[in-house]
Amino acid sequence: MQITLSRRINELLVLAVLEAAPAHGYQIALSVEERSGGLFVFQHGTLYPILHRLEAEAKLRGEWHGEGRRRKTYHITAAGRATLQAGAAELEEQFRVLLQLLGPNRVA
Repeated sequence: MQITLSRRINELLVLAVLEAAPAHGYQIALSVEERSGGLFVFQHGTLYPILHRLEAEAKLRGEWHGEGRRRKTYHITAAGRATLQAGAAELEEQFRVLLQLLGPNRVA
């Protein structure tokens, strides 16, 4: 199954944040925005479907915490780490080829 580049990047951004430390959804969104200097921002309604899909695929594990207003903290799994590593390598290769196609002076 082929997925869009933006969906793939969004999944990898979530996994990269969680590789650094477990976090709840809002923390993930803030971290992505902060770490990317505002280049990547999750729109309302985008992040949670990604988290639910990655959790269903066993790439994340969620745990509920707190009383009253509970929060779900997400942890990356071994499968998620493997997906992150493979996805980062794949994107690196795709962007390398893209930059070559755009012009010979664009690749370092």
